[in-house]
Amino acid sequence: MGYCQGNQPPTKSLTLVFKRKELLYDVENYSFVEGDIMQAEDEHASHQVFDIGQEGNVDRVTRVLNLTHAECVEMLYPYTKEEISDEHETLDDILVAPEEYHIALTLPENFSLSTVKLLKHLIHEYLICKVLADWMSITNPSSKANWEEKIMSIRVKIQTALMSRKGKIKRKLKPF
Repeated sequence: MGYCQGNQPPTKSLTLVFKRKELLYDVENYSFVEGDIMQAEDEHASHQVFDIGQEGNVDRVTRVLNLTHAECVEMLYPYTKEEISDEHETLDDILVAPEEYHIALTLPENFSLSTVKLLKHLIHEYLICKVLADWMSITNPSSKANWEEKIMSIRVKIQTALMSRKGKIKRKLKPF
């Protein structure tokens, strides 16, 4: 929990954790359904849709998850901003497959827990849909638009949740 520093309001810290194993499980399940409902005449194409979690293919999934995680952190910028240290930092493009994706939030003291719980579920779905939109663009292009539509819908819900909960709602009492 933060403390008042100057004229800054008090804050609380919270970390959202997304387990890679859970994300991959959902991605593979949705991908299986996509491949299963494809027309039977194109067995090779449906095989490619099924194989999203196989060796080699999962590297693409990892890159999309890493990118989407960074996108989510940026989307939540007012609550996730990090200072760059004074020491020289180096960032590279070596593939890293973390066991967990963390989003550290610094929230106003009166931020609603129900909003954070909603954000947790929305971000989980957002991560999955981004992976599937990317994979379908490669293996089943006719399905890509469906996943992109879901992405846009979830993104709007995330932004709406953030904007609608900036402060307490005050209602005037009217006796009549």
